Amino acid sequence: MASHIVGYPRMGPKRELKFALESFWDGKSSADDLKKVSADLRSSIWRQMADAGIKYIPSNTFSYYDQVLDTTAMLGAVPPRYGWTGGEIRFDTYFSMARGNASVPAMEMTKWFDTNYHFIVPELGPDVKFSYASHKAVDEYKEAKALGVDTVPVLVGPVSYLLLSKPAKGAEKSFSLLSLLDKILPIYKEVVAELKAAGASWIQFDEPTLVKDLESHQLQTFTSAYSQLESSLSGLNVLVETYFADIPAEAFKTLTSLKGVTGFGFDLVRGTKTLDLIKRGFPSGKYLFAGVVDGRNIWANDAAASLSILQSLEGIVGKDKVVVSTSCSLLHTAVDLVNETKLDKELKSWLAFAAQKVVEVNALAKALDGQKDEAFFSANAAAQASRKSSPRVTNEAVQKAAAALKGSDHRRATNVSARLDAQQKKLNLPILPTTTIGSFPQTMDLRRVRREFKAKKVSEDDYVKAIKQEINKVVKLQEELDIDVLVHGEPERNDMVEYFGEQLSGFAFTVNGWVQSYGSRCVKPPIIFGDVSRPKPMTVFWSSMAQSMTARPMKGMLTGPVTILNWSFVRNDQPRFETCYQIALAIKDEVEDLEKAGINVIQIDEAALREGLPLRKSEEAFYLEWAVHSFRITNCGVADTTQIHTHMCYSNFNDIIHSIIDMDADVITIENSRSDEKLLSVFREGVKYGAGIGPGVYDIHSPRIPSTEEIADRVNKMLQVLETNILWVNPDCGLKTRKYTEVKPALQNMVAATKLIRTQLSSAK
Repeated sequence: MASHIVGYPRMGPKRELKFALESFWDGKSSADDLKKVSADLRSSIWRQMADAGIKYIPSNTFSYYDQVLDTTAMLGAVPPRYGWTGGEIRFDTYFSMARGNASVPAMEMTKWFDTNYHFIVPELGPDVKFSYASHKAVDEYKEAKALGVDTVPVLVGPVSYLLLSKPAKGAEKSFSLLSLLDKILPIYKEVVAELKAAGASWIQFDEPTLVKDLESHQLQTFTSAYSQLESSLSGLNVLVETYFADIPAEAFKTLTSLKGVTGFGFDLVRGTKTLDLIKRGFPSGKYLFAGVVDGRNIWANDAAASLSILQSLEGIVGKDKVVVSTSCSLLHTAVDLVNETKLDKELKSWLAFAAQKVVEVNALAKALDGQKDEAFFSANAAAQASRKSSPRVTNEAVQKAAAALKGSDHRRATNVSARLDAQQKKLNLPILPTTTIGSFPQTMDLRRVRREFKAKKVSEDDYVKAIKQEINKVVKLQEELDIDVLVHGEPERNDMVEYFGEQLSGFAFTVNGWVQSYGSRCVKPPIIFGDVSRPKPMTVFWSSMAQSMTARPMKGMLTGPVTILNWSFVRNDQPRFETCYQIALAIKDEVEDLEKAGINVIQIDEAALREGLPLRKSEEAFYLEWAVHSFRITNCGVADTTQIHTHMCYSNFNDIIHSIIDMDADVITIENSRSDEKLLSVFREGVKYGAGIGPGVYDIHSPRIPSTEEIADRVNKMLQVLETNILWVNPDCGLKTRKYTEVKPALQNMVAATKLIRTQLSSAK
């Protein structure tokens, strides 16, 4: 029975790795303590898969931070600023690259394809000296073997690694990252040789960039790479794994012609058209790793439908050549449904987390092998039928309201420059207004109060009193710092999506459904199982309270419909855009209630707009059309004097800048500092932006505190390409994950830098 898992979550069922990492970073535990927790997690994952009957169990999918950073460590591609002098890469260098330290900033972080997982972007130049500097892949293979589990070591493939990198600062414009292939392949060969010597019989190369629209020279690099690796790989079975989308026909042809490769893995959940390519021609004698179990969502697999697909593939590829697999790594789903004690029985029957998906893969492999577990298939069919017919799923009024949206584009009646004039008369803001993105540090006390209120250990009156005190503290701090447009700090919120989902119909919530976002940061995506509506106002009470504490403008803080959609586990029984329109209508009601309550500045965050962009160019326009439309729906009814902000973080925005302009927000704040001010290049290249814009002036995902001079320098760079009257000054993102000891001096320096430049500008007149 051939069953395979592409990869597995690392954090642990109750976020054990998160707490071990943060304890180590805070100096409360040793490196050995961290290693012990990690080894225990790896061991339990391998044993779990072995006990479930999985044949091809992955190793080296565990990471202390990120698998691309692990590859950078393996290749010794450490940027010079970290002062690494060679040898095996240790935690101090590794975590400095990921998080920065007191003296140097972190490497850039961006989204892993169209997921909410972030990877650390390699910085590579023509002079980089590669060396085999991390033996993690081999060590973890040996570790599993010592436990009696023979695994398939997983490496980020050499070509995808280069295509996901960025040129180091100072590299010539003509420099091609792919020109480094010949420099990194010797290290891949060393790793392969060590794995072979350790007894590995299979090796998996993840080459997900093959699903993107690649140029012919990029595809030729795959051919060249695997041709050069062929002799090293001899005697090994080699799997090249792709995921997240349909593979283009040319890439399919390139992939299935690679030398020295035994099997090919495809995502058959998001890549339904790939089935047609396989039917038209699959290389004889090769293995097909068929990703029929969804690694990106939490719905139970439709076992009967999957088995039918697998049987048809067996007819094409040949018996014993089809391996049942997940569509991608299970990293992107929650860990184990067993830990969910508060979900009702019906809803729970519709779901499968990573641990359950392992069981699904094995059940399908057994059925394909003629050993069908009738009880499993019967329970699965009953759950599928119950979900289709449940009255909890459909609300006709919501369906009708969403369907009616398609005829109009829902724009505000006045253009943005006229609106900004009206808003300035009302708000009377100084030049280069300062603000923050929304959240302030979430202290242990704050989390305890929320937890106790949820557990009914404190009364509603005591809870409101505690939150009110926290808001008051945050408002006073911002006034002392002399910030112009304030936020209430979001002390009542657990998460920017979960908080809203808890107050909308059609959502369900988990207790331990955590998914890694980056490093130790985990999110608990809500589950959208039915039609979405807003029973009552969600934020008006807290925003009004905060505004009553200050004469300065107080931002109402909302999460936008596209971000709620992209950061939730979304229902898979209707198109995503229909669900998005439903959420947009709910947020529209909230925006209009905030305006009625006297909130004149409303931020509708669309942090995940870029993340949802399809990986294939041919599908981008349709997505951007409904995503941007959904945002406009939320605020098309407000007065010209109400200022609408939005925020976006950690993504490559330059290619969708025209869609961002089309959102028609009054002010956009956007991540800029960690990505080396890449965003500014758009404006240097002549894109005209007439609305307010705040490219972030410092990276909040690092504990490092930027100086006044450094921030002033960033603002001056922005003023070279942006008009003074539209520029805002703000951090890259919310401050929730930072400590007050970091936040206060950083914001002090931000305001000081702004005042310095205001003085320079007024004296230059």
